[in-house]
Amino acid sequence: MSREGHVLQQISIFLDNKPGSLAVLARRLADHGINLRALSLAETRDFGTARLIVADTEACSRALEDGGYHYIISDVIGVAVEDRPGGMAEVLEILAGEHINVEYVYATVISAEGNAIIIIRVDDVLRAATILASKGVRLMNVEEIKKM
Repeated sequence: MSREGHVLQQISIFLDNKPGSLAVLARRLADHGINLRALSLAETRDFGTARLIVADTEACSRALEDGGYHYIISDVIGVAVEDRPGGMAEVLEILAGEHINVEYVYATVISAEGNAIIIIRVDDVLRAATILASKGVRLMNVEEIKKM
């Protein structure tokens, strides 16, 4: 399983936990033509972390740097799951059976041919992608994400 094929890049942006922070970020991305494919927002009392999958990671990075944002890029996998009760559970059970730790999961704003798309951050991205593919789970590749 190649890193280029089925490993997606996620951008995690650190925001102050105050009114308007997310709105300002969203406007900056929109003004720079950045199209969101997935979004998750987690918060603590003082700050939040916006996790994004975007169509163009490099352009997004430039827009964030120019705006003075602090961010990191991480590897994640995008998985197409049947949009029905148990679809996600089956994928997570495969990972659990292989002793792969899931750090977090969130859904995308897109779907693929009637399937829900979930983003999974695991402790071993390449191993997880290889195992899921071998079990017939559909992994989203970078080009599919860009086109959606």
